[in-house]
Amino acid sequence: MSSKKKIVIIGGGYGGVLAAKKLAKKFKKDSDVEITLIDKKPYHTLLTELHEVAANRAPEDSIRIDLKKIFAKRKVDVVLDEITDMDFKKQVVKSKNNSYEYDYLVIGTGCKPTFFGIPGAEEHSHQLWSYEDAVNLKEHILNMFRKAVKEPNKEKRKNMLTFVVVGGGFTGIEMIGELAEWKERLCKEFYVDPEEVKLYVVDAMPKILPIFPDKLIKKAEKRLEKLGVEIITGSGITKVTKDSVEMGEGKNIKTKTVVWAAGVEGSDIVGNMELEQKGRKRIVTNDKLQSLSHENVYVVGDNIFYIPEGEERPVPQMVENAEHSAPIIAHNIYTDIKGGEKKSYKPAFHGAMVCIGGRYGVAHIGKPGKFFGLSGFAAMFVKHLINLVYFFQVAGFNKCWSYLLHEFFHVKDKRSFVGGHFAKASPNFWLVILRVFVGYKWLEQGLHKLPKILENPSNVFLIPAPPSAATSGASATAETATKAAEQAIQALPVPEFIDNMVKWSMDTFFYTSDGGFTVLAEVFQACMVIGEVVVGLLLIAGLFTAIASITSIAMGTMVWTSGMAPYEMLWYISAGIALIGGSGSTFGLDYYVFPVLKKYWNKLGVVRKSYLYTD
Repeated sequence: MSSKKKIVIIGGGYGGVLAAKKLAKKFKKDSDVEITLIDKKPYHTLLTELHEVAANRAPEDSIRIDLKKIFAKRKVDVVLDEITDMDFKKQVVKSKNNSYEYDYLVIGTGCKPTFFGIPGAEEHSHQLWSYEDAVNLKEHILNMFRKAVKEPNKEKRKNMLTFVVVGGGFTGIEMIGELAEWKERLCKEFYVDPEEVKLYVVDAMPKILPIFPDKLIKKAEKRLEKLGVEIITGSGITKVTKDSVEMGEGKNIKTKTVVWAAGVEGSDIVGNMELEQKGRKRIVTNDKLQSLSHENVYVVGDNIFYIPEGEERPVPQMVENAEHSAPIIAHNIYTDIKGGEKKSYKPAFHGAMVCIGGRYGVAHIGKPGKFFGLSGFAAMFVKHLINLVYFFQVAGFNKCWSYLLHEFFHVKDKRSFVGGHFAKASPNFWLVILRVFVGYKWLEQGLHKLPKILENPSNVFLIPAPPSAATSGASATAETATKAAEQAIQALPVPEFIDNMVKWSMDTFFYTSDGGFTVLAEVFQACMVIGEVVVGLLLIAGLFTAIASITSIAMGTMVWTSGMAPYEMLWYISAGIALIGGSGSTFGLDYYVFPVLKKYWNKLGVVRKSYLYTD
């Protein structure tokens, strides 16, 4: 029998992924520990972003991250399987065809929607709790518009264009907000009068977003009303049919689309476990996040039912709970194996954020005892910042870059809190003439100066003369100083603090005590001239244009800080900025070279492990 310690993690959700990454880091040099993550899907789903796909703001692949990408070159074996049974006494978990032994088990199977026994709710409503749910809901909404525009019966057409979201919590409000923003585009594409489209959010509670302070709730309501959403609170759903939503007191909304976002409960497998549970199939744990009956079984994320000391309610089912609980579990399993003192779970939650479409949000954030509210731009900024922090933990630069693309640079209809300012795109062929011209100018300057440094390397003319040169007996140096002074009259002004820093660096590295130049000054000048030639050639050829453009900006900035830059240097710098973004992909060698380099770059192990690539 193997002496290796086997750690099995069930579930590739927020908690499972973070726990696996933390464990892999702790045991990365330990060959006696095996870590296995098992999930029925090959990807990690970003549940908090489902509404963006369902309402067509973000592409479908934006809410999925390949699990093997996440754990590339890491000490985690990703297994695609669906666990159906757990034997805690024999320490084995089973699927239909396989079984997996464990020494330590981490349960992170997450949740599923709960329907509270309401007739027809599960059969006749759309859910929003998986990648498939989001894609199916988007297609359903599109189909409703496709059918409605051809429907001559006014009543049937009205039902197709009526959309009801059940649940006034985070998921429900985010979904109805996104749909309200999408409505404008849908109506334009399908020739529908916006007045025909009816949007409702319904909740049995007396107000939406009940965990938020009233001031923020009012702002959220105002935003929804501005988007044309009717809010119905204090009306519990009594029945859902394929054509309607029925509420108490005989209220009824005729609709072909009901989105159920009214609450969650533990996954089916959790409900079938022989572990103590409370609060809609959540596993009761101690302060070390171990199940009460099995010390080698840990619980992470939404599956935890634990009331921290001094609190009245269990930890909330939110991503921050997964982020806090995962490192505690990793530490405690590590101490189980290696020895040491376990840590207790003492979470300090920092609030919550809700986006109402891509342009507006509300947030209640802070720390225990000191929370404050944000709305609009500030709330959306915080939301995106927190998302980026999580994505960096999971898949580094790769996921952060793709997130920035679909949230800011590839948005449609200005559906971003910064509008469409970053999404304005134009073909790169407009930059070809500018790229070649800037390249020619740098090449011209470099070729003009090159014979001078080849003829006499000690003839330094790109660096201001030493301060003592004007009073020295060296006529050549004095002449250089005079020319530099004449040029300085027409030079771009340099702020005093920058000028002081440059003078200090020149005194330190470039000037000798007798009023001459150091060898380093000669080398610097030669590198500048060669740089001008190389940058010019690269820009003209359209090869590595991003690097060449950045170098162009750097050289222009160095000339400016030296106090010897003519005003025309401004357009060198400005043009360099304009050329950074892929200007060599049209009529340039980058068009041919970059795909080949990217192919080989993405295969490098260190690159995969550090996520330093784009898809």
